[in-house]
Amino acid sequence: MADDKHKRYTVTAALPYTNGPVHIGHLAGVYVPADIYVRYLRSRGKDVVFICGSDEHGVPITLKAKKEGVTPQQVVDKYHRIIGDSFRDFGVSFNIYHRTSSQTHHETAAGFFKNLYDKGVFTEEVTEQYFDEKANQFLADRYITGTCPNCGNENAYGDQCEKCGTSLSPTELINPKSTLSGDKPVLKATRNWFLPLDKMQPQVEAYIDSHKEWRPTVFGQCKSWLNGGLQARAMTRDLDWGVHVPVEGADGKVLYVWFDAPIGYISATKDLFNAQLSQPKKEEYYFNEPLKPEGAWEDYWKSDDTKLVHFIGKDNIVFHCIIFPAMLMAHGEYTLADNVPANEFLNLEGDKISTSRNWAVWLHEYLADFPGKQDVLRYVLTATAPETKDNDFTWKDFQARNNNELVAIFGNFINRVLVLSHKYFDGKVLMGSAFTETDREVLTEMGIYPEKISSSLEHYRFREALGEFMNLARLGNKYLADMEPWKLIKTDEERVKTILNVGLQISANLAILAQPFLPFSADRLFGMLNLESVDWDRAGESDLIGVGHQLNEASLLFEKIEDAAIEAQIQKLMDTKTANELVTAPVTESKPDISFEQFAEMDVRVGTILTAEKVAKTKKLLKLTIDTGIDQRTVVSGIAEYFDPENIIGKQVSILVNLAPREIKGILSQGMILMAENSDGKLSFVAPAENLANGSVVR
Repeated sequence: MADDKHKRYTVTAALPYTNGPVHIGHLAGVYVPADIYVRYLRSRGKDVVFICGSDEHGVPITLKAKKEGVTPQQVVDKYHRIIGDSFRDFGVSFNIYHRTSSQTHHETAAGFFKNLYDKGVFTEEVTEQYFDEKANQFLADRYITGTCPNCGNENAYGDQCEKCGTSLSPTELINPKSTLSGDKPVLKATRNWFLPLDKMQPQVEAYIDSHKEWRPTVFGQCKSWLNGGLQARAMTRDLDWGVHVPVEGADGKVLYVWFDAPIGYISATKDLFNAQLSQPKKEEYYFNEPLKPEGAWEDYWKSDDTKLVHFIGKDNIVFHCIIFPAMLMAHGEYTLADNVPANEFLNLEGDKISTSRNWAVWLHEYLADFPGKQDVLRYVLTATAPETKDNDFTWKDFQARNNNELVAIFGNFINRVLVLSHKYFDGKVLMGSAFTETDREVLTEMGIYPEKISSSLEHYRFREALGEFMNLARLGNKYLADMEPWKLIKTDEERVKTILNVGLQISANLAILAQPFLPFSADRLFGMLNLESVDWDRAGESDLIGVGHQLNEASLLFEKIEDAAIEAQIQKLMDTKTANELVTAPVTESKPDISFEQFAEMDVRVGTILTAEKVAKTKKLLKLTIDTGIDQRTVVSGIAEYFDPENIIGKQVSILVNLAPREIKGILSQGMILMAENSDGKLSFVAPAENLANGSVVR
């Protein structure tokens, strides 16, 4: 049952930050559930705009630009295109994918600030703010880390501790340090404009208390902030990249990125309507979804009969539920969000997704590695969506859900119905004997699912909705298995016509109900059924396909994913883990200094291993014969656990030839080969990069 009290819907998805690509954590947290909801509304014929765009301002952009030796604009242009292409190819159906570096956005955000400034909303304050003397710039809150005074987390940010959720100011951190240089920042006076959230608390609190139906994490985090008492917050920053503050005396200052970014939803909506009148501007990125808005852009932001829904991750709750609503209240003309269905975090193979450690599954790489399998990832991320608690994505689970659910349940049912219809009746939809009681029970049960799924989607329970969809596919499979038309065809062809008719009606219903979750597969299924796309409101009907209708050829909706493809993805992650360990591995402290004369006494030469064999009754020792260029000598080395004897014959090594001989297990060892050892004890030879003559001196 759709929400009928609202004339139109404005649905926003959190603006991804353009200092890197999109990964599966972003998809599971924000973009897949938002797209499911919007596609559902559209299938109900609702007037909805789906808004998103690149968040392109803030310190991380300037840092990335400095690191890569390019301009901030070049950085955001690069990632805006990568992210936009990925969303388009993945099938996220934004009406517009905009960007905050656009002229429309700068004008809109500056105008919004000026509106509040002219009304006297802001307070102007000179405060001491952390300054990095080495980097020669003031530090945004997120570029100061330290120990949380509440829980002791040593990696708390200057605005919030992500471990305990406490709101912080940078000066509350214990042992603060700059993430730019690693140095301890100093306090320096600066003037900024503050949004007086402390004075607005009663208004904000009344708004939050009117939405006790929000997810417990969202409502609870908001109440935690409110119970702690809201504090005035600076809405300007001392930076040179961003929307410049449009008032006198604000040179060298830009809007705080969390004042600027949510206004991006509004500026994107403006350009969405402009796009209907002219070609898109070069700097914008539009999608090809039909533009159905009926009014002006203001109707989608300033009307009481518009429902505004923000899809975000839990780290953005305070900004969308407290700061942005306070801004809109202060302006006075805007609709406030009806719901903010924030998700928890998705982990990857038991570890927190981290862009800095490259511990992620990047969307653009997935699309290249698994062409045509957008719906598989959509399905898995919805089935494991972190709606009420953090969840974990594993490649083995991804494979199992594809093979055991999409292939074996949904795909198998569709394939059997269509293949049998072509095999027995040349792809014609027929009706034989009258429905039996079992047939009527199955069709009645089928008719219940659209309402179940609708209810789940209306309440933002996407995992539950997908589960009900798959239950309908299970119902179809069980019906076919119980009826066994492949046996009945020998004795009762008329009954088989009816059984397949029932199966095809279930298939048509699955095509309708799949549209929000599995849009590519839904389109393919409609194609095989030779049907135009059917609106949601007809779901549950048992006569969607008429007698005499001709079906198109059947093909597999889903294919099994083999072990090799999964092992390749796991190996990619393991390679990343190894690379991270090499970077972060603890290094043994150096030994006490020695003189050059002491070092010069060591005689290290290049030698070649001629023979190698294990030393009897030992696990670690190999007996080596080495040509040192001076002579051929025996060396006993403790490397048997890492190298097979036959694999190192002919290997060049570095050998200390003037080490005093020593008897080991009854063998006289005359020297020592040099080895490198990493943090987990693995050994590798210290050897010349190219073959040298035996006896060459290592200096």
